[in-house]
Formats: sequence, C-alpha cells, structure tokens
Amino acid sequence: MTERAHERTNDEWLTDLRPDSPRQPDALADLRVRVQRSIYYYLSQERSDLRDSSPQDLQQMAEDLAQDTVMRVLNNLHHFRGESQFTTWANRIATRIAISEMRRARYRDFSLDNLTGEGETLPAEASLISEAPPNPERAAEQSDTLDRVMGLLSESLTERQYKALEAVALRGVPMDVVAEQLGTNRNALYKLLHDARRKLKVALESNGLSVDYILNLFQR
Repeated sequence: MTERAHERTNDEWLTDLRPDSPRQPDALADLRVRVQRSIYYYLSQERSDLRDSSPQDLQQMAEDLAQDTVMRVLNNLHHFRGESQFTTWANRIATRIAISEMRRARYRDFSLDNLTGEGETLPAEASLISEAPPNPERAAEQSDTLDRVMGLLSESLTERQYKALEAVALRGVPMDVVAEQLGTNRNALYKLLHDARRKLKVALESNGLSVDYILNLFQR
C-alpha cells in the first residue's frame, strides 16, 4: 500500500476515484487492499463458523469479496455524505457484503421445492410452540391454534405465496435467495409477501383469529 493511501482525505478519495481521474488506478488498488484487510479480519476473527478454514481459503474469500466491495463503493459514491471517514464507510460496506455472502452460502443448496411436501405441515423446528408451555390448557390452545393457522395458510395462499412466506418469515432464508429460486427480483418478492400477509390476515380475522391474539398466545 502506498503512503498516499494513508494521507487521503475524504475529498481526495472521492476525487481520486472518479473515472476521469488520472489517480483512479492507484486509488482503486489502495481501496481494494484496505477493504480486503478488513474483510479478512472479519472472516478470521469474528466468524466462529469459519475457524476450521485455512488462512489461504480465507484470503481467497477476502480477495473475492474485496473486488465486489470496490464495485459497490464506486456505484455508491454519490451516497457518501462525509459523516465518517471514507475508509470507515467503505469498510462498513465490505462487512455487509461479507455477511450477506455468508448467509447466501448457508443456502447454496437450498430449494423451495423441498420446503413442504404433499399434505405436510411445517417441521417441528418451525413450530411456534415453546418447549415448556406454562400449563396443559395453554399448550392445547397453542396446538389447536397452530393447526388452524397452518390450515388457513394452505387454503388462502397460492403455492407461490405459501413457499415465499414460509421461507422468508418462518425459516429466515435471505430475500435474494428466495427471489432467485422463484425466478423474480426483490421488489416483486416484496409485493408477493405483502399480498400473502394481507390475504392471511383477512383469512385469520374471518375465522376469529386476530394477529394480536396469536402473538400473545405464543409469547414465550
């Protein structure tokens, strides 16, 4: 890394990274080194799930994510408001990209087709019922309500809405992964989920089940 990288002010970073700046190649190289170092620290020190990874593997991941970060920074220079150091802002972007990539990696082999089978409901781990219900009567009420909710889910929603809502709301699958699986984009998925939630709310209320009642019933 050059000494110039240590001396840049926020304004100098913005000026040097402009496409028409003769100093852009040096600025890009300096930025890549900085964010790569930040990403490597995050992967090696703050990700317990990567502790068995070799330094070489982590370095390669950091290099790949650094390249993505530099492109994201360039595309968002107009959003930088100077409220922090430019490199601090860039490192935050790098960390968000690394977190997003780690989440996506967890679902690399995920398929919406495997979420529910014919006639099946949600698996036990997706159940809202707590492990130690306060009393048998409440446990029975929870079980009965959950059965009714799951029935209304399958009756009131289309298969596409059902899978999207189950994946995002109940299983925590990243939006980008679900959108890719459905062959759509995030904006369209947002609308699909909004419509699904609205239809489910109407179905619940028409069956005497308010959202507040359900949340209170399953409160741990």
